[in-house]
Amino acid sequence: MGHLGRRAAGAMAVGLSLVAAACGGDDGGGSGEQTATAQTVDEGVQQGVKDALTGTTAAGGTATSAAGADDAAGAAKEHPTTMEDWEALWEEERAATIEKIKDGGYGISADGKSALISEGYTIDLTKCPAGWDNMEGLTDTEIKIGHTTALSGTLAVYGQIATGWQLYLGEINKAGGITDSEGKTRTFNLIFKDDGYDAARTIPLVDELIDSEKVFAMVTLGSPNTMKTYDKLNERCIPQPLVMTGHPAWGDPANHPWTTGEQLAYNTEAVLWGAFIEDRIDELKANDGKVTVAALVMNNDFGKAYDGGFSAWLEQTDVKADIEYVTEIIEPAAPTITDPMTTLASKNPEVFIAMTAGTSCTQAVTEAAQNGLKETAQYLFQPSVCKSNAFVGKDKVGGDGSASDGWWVVGGGLKAMESPAYDNDPWVLKSRKALEAAGIDWKTNPTYFAGNARWGWTTEQVFKIAAELDGGINRVNFLIALRNLDMTSPFLLEGSRFNLDGNKDAYLTEASEFGKYNAAKQAFEQQGELIELSGKSSNCAWSQSSGTCA
Repeated sequence: MGHLGRRAAGAMAVGLSLVAAACGGDDGGGSGEQTATAQTVDEGVQQGVKDALTGTTAAGGTATSAAGADDAAGAAKEHPTTMEDWEALWEEERAATIEKIKDGGYGISADGKSALISEGYTIDLTKCPAGWDNMEGLTDTEIKIGHTTALSGTLAVYGQIATGWQLYLGEINKAGGITDSEGKTRTFNLIFKDDGYDAARTIPLVDELIDSEKVFAMVTLGSPNTMKTYDKLNERCIPQPLVMTGHPAWGDPANHPWTTGEQLAYNTEAVLWGAFIEDRIDELKANDGKVTVAALVMNNDFGKAYDGGFSAWLEQTDVKADIEYVTEIIEPAAPTITDPMTTLASKNPEVFIAMTAGTSCTQAVTEAAQNGLKETAQYLFQPSVCKSNAFVGKDKVGGDGSASDGWWVVGGGLKAMESPAYDNDPWVLKSRKALEAAGIDWKTNPTYFAGNARWGWTTEQVFKIAAELDGGINRVNFLIALRNLDMTSPFLLEGSRFNLDGNKDAYLTEASEFGKYNAAKQAFEQQGELIELSGKSSNCAWSQSSGTCA
């Protein structure tokens, strides 16, 4: 199952020829004669990463910068130092978005047949099914949101997001809910169901939530789970916002206007792995003139997005001839990963990448410590979805926790909210206090932060914007608010943009840092500066048959 690179190498240049963060091509798609690699090359991201990779740190690592964001969408704002100042900033940013929407005349057309979502971006409401209700999931007092997640199985830790999210929405409810321009005051009702990260179970649960519960919006967790449901939800004109997966397919406002992602695209992450390797190619091939990169790949849409992104990067990098790429595949529900990890260790790779999630992230750490891979590999990477003590902390890997020490991550621009580095961050302290009040140990279970400080906050901001639009809260206004969101996120690293722009920019988060785990501090520590690529990614009309953007 390995992949080999066999092309004469040109002169090595840091950051050149990088793969897309979101597959290439415009809203109308590209030529059918493109190769798979060409379909996943994005010149905007390629140039953005090249611009950001400006040199090396004293330790030989990549020095990065936020160059590339300012020209596309304006400079990111400095983070306030008090909650009062945060709230004032968000109020200002919401007001600016509302003004943009109203000045642009965004909304449903007079004949009700279409909706102008953003400048130059209109959706056809006549394609919605007969009987479609713009107000479904709303009563005069309630907003009903459906959510499928993994509360059981090998990815059950991600189910903690739902609990954290529910806690945040509960605080909004206690404060009186959200009042819209029509004078309706509503509280949130989050209904979440356990699919065990099994897409076959997700489908009937989504059907139950949209047909029986008649939810206003439907949020899914997992790439395969979302892939199996996003066609139906878009055909039904039901919002599927902030899906909990970084697959590039969610950046498709032309064909899937009702679906949006929230986190860094997995193939952007793969690009950054490649850039990291390319920047260190001489160091890595010093022993025998070759670099072996070994990857443990989850056998589903999630793992394939990683593998496809890295393979595409490899196909066009100038150092392709220097690299041998080998993989072992695991099933999401695999109870152990000893055999594939042993096989990968036997290849003596210079770089190991875990393209997986959940329990297997922790198992990769412990297996690498036991089979010698931790000592022989020069760099080991966790995926962004496992940048947390919930996967690599001492309580999870056992012993003195040293098995995790030195592991790297492309962290998706997220603050490691359990880290002592954020002990004085007002937003982190607020979220920690909320979790403690609910009896949650955030130091060993930091995944709760994702729901409380991340999805909860974003949900609040979008609904507050939608509430101020003409007609108040409804599905179209919610979509307009989301597709025009441009705010300073308290859970992202300072310098990160958090914005969408109609069909021009379909990815909320396009920033990341490199991090390295310090077992003594039980935290990932940022290495170098932030790489910010806001507005650099092309949209992605995903082809499930070819596994590429088309």
